[in-house]
Amino acid sequence: MAIENVRPTRLELLRTRRRIGVAKRGLNLLKLKRSALIAEFFAISREALRLRGDLQQRIARGYESIRNAEMMEGPTRLENISMLLPDVRPVTVSTKNVMGVRTPRVDRGGYAPTEAASLLDLPTSVQESIRHFQGIYQVVLDIAEKENALRRLLKEIEKTKRRASAIENVLIPRLEATVRYIKFRFDEMERDAFSMLKTVKRKMEQEGSGVAVA
Repeated sequence: MAIENVRPTRLELLRTRRRIGVAKRGLNLLKLKRSALIAEFFAISREALRLRGDLQQRIARGYESIRNAEMMEGPTRLENISMLLPDVRPVTVSTKNVMGVRTPRVDRGGYAPTEAASLLDLPTSVQESIRHFQGIYQVVLDIAEKENALRRLLKEIEKTKRRASAIENVLIPRLEATVRYIKFRFDEMERDAFSMLKTVKRKMEQEGSGVAVA
């Protein structure tokens, strides 16, 4: 609404001042939320970075264990054994609340290879390879959870920043300009009223003087 369309009344002045107070409190809350979101973002980012470093080490150990198993058992036997390995159970994904942002929670417990009697006599080198890649699978799930959370947090940080900027740079200045306009109109009306009173008083004095002379 344009300032010129604002009614310069006491009620409108009080209402606008209350809106300024509410806007400033909302701005402070948004800034606090943004700071908390940024802190959470960096905490998760550090954890994701650590997991990525761990993943690289696990992959290196995993491929090393595969090479060892291949040297000990031979590529043909290793390929035949791989056909016996069971599938993993589906991963379940739920959501959790991080500073008001809903992020995915990947259920690591969903990963559990089905027991198979044919796997009991596997060579130690093959069992070691399976163990390594099970660990890799779990770390990959953790990284996926963390990076998805980071994307959602970053989106919420940008959204909060835009809202805070709109309140600070648009809404509050507009409301403060409205207050100044109302006060300016009050001053104008007071000056007009004072000028009118002086005119009335002068006319009354002139009329009184005319009566006295008669």
